[in-house]
Amino acid sequence: MDVAMRIGVDIGGTKVSCALVGENKTILSKVSFDTGGGRPYTDVLHDVANSVYSVLDQTGYRLDDVEAIGLGCPGILDQQKGEVIYSNNIAWENVPLVKTLQKYVPKEIYVDNDANCAALGEYLCGASQGTSSSITVTLGTGVGGGIILGGRIHSGFNSAANAIGHMVIVSGGMPCTCGRKGCWESYASITALVRMAEEMAEQFPDSLLAEVKKRSGQFNGKNIFDAARQNDPTALKLLDQYYYFVSEGIIDLINVFQPQMIVIGGGISSEGDYLLLPIIANVKKGVYCKQVPLPQITIAKLNNDAGIIGAAYLKGYQATAVSQGI
Repeated sequence: MDVAMRIGVDIGGTKVSCALVGENKTILSKVSFDTGGGRPYTDVLHDVANSVYSVLDQTGYRLDDVEAIGLGCPGILDQQKGEVIYSNNIAWENVPLVKTLQKYVPKEIYVDNDANCAALGEYLCGASQGTSSSITVTLGTGVGGGIILGGRIHSGFNSAANAIGHMVIVSGGMPCTCGRKGCWESYASITALVRMAEEMAEQFPDSLLAEVKKRSGQFNGKNIFDAARQNDPTALKLLDQYYYFVSEGIIDLINVFQPQMIVIGGGISSEGDYLLLPIIANVKKGVYCKQVPLPQITIAKLNNDAGIIGAAYLKGYQATAVSQGI
C-alpha cells in the first residue's frame, strides 16, 4: 500500500474538482463536474463519490491505496462533525458531508473551508512553502482567506475563523452581502472592481475604459487591466483606488498577525507584478510598525490546484484533532 496516496476534493459554487494526489504532492489524475446550482447536496456528493472512483480508475489505483480523503467547501464547517454549518455560495446548511459521502466511499474523510485548503496547498508546495506562518488571500467574486500559524490551519475555537473579507475598511461604506457596510470584500473583490469600473466609465464616457465596456459588453478583471496597461488615465485612476483598498485589508492582516508571508491568489493574481508592486508600496507606507521587517507579499503559485492539494492533506494539518474514521 502506498500511504502517500490521498484524494482532494474542491467543492465550489459552479464547479467541483476531484484529484488523486501522489508522492511529492503531485496531481496524478483529476476530474471535474458542474456543481449545479440548487441541486440537493445528496446528488452533489453522489457525484463526488463517482469522481473519487474515476480518478482511481484512471491511474489503476484502488481505494485501499488511499490514506485519506479531504474536502474543501465554501462556508463555515464543523471539522469535528464533518458538517457544513452554513454556505451561502451553494445554499447548504447543516449538511452532513462526511456521513453522506462515507455511504459511498468508506475511508477517513476530512473537511475544511475551501480558502483554508488553498492556504494549506500553498504552504505545502506553493508560494509559502518553507514558512511557519502565512495568510493566503483570494481575490475573486468575493474575498476569501486562509491562515496558517505554526504549520497548522487556524480555524478559531468554533471553526468560523478567517472570514477576512468581512473586516470593515470603510465605515458606513458599501453594503455587503453579509449585512454589514464597508467590508473589505465590497472594495477588494473582482465584483467590486467591476462595479467601480462601471461608475468610472459612466463618469468619463470618452475614456478608453468606457470604450472597453462598449466593445466587450461588460467589464472583467482582465479588460480593466488591459486598459490600464495602455495608459488610459481613467483606468489608471481606477486601479490606484483598487490597489489602495486591497492594501488596506492586507495592512490590517499584517498589523494583527505579522505572518512571514502574505500570498495573493484568485484569477486576478495572473496580473503579477502589475498588481503586486503597487500593493507592496501602499502596504509599506501604511503598516503600524515600520521599524520591523515587512512580511513578504507574493503571488500564489498553484492557482486552481491549491485547494485540491490542501484538501488532500487536511489530515495532520488541522489545528484541532479531528475524528473522521469509519
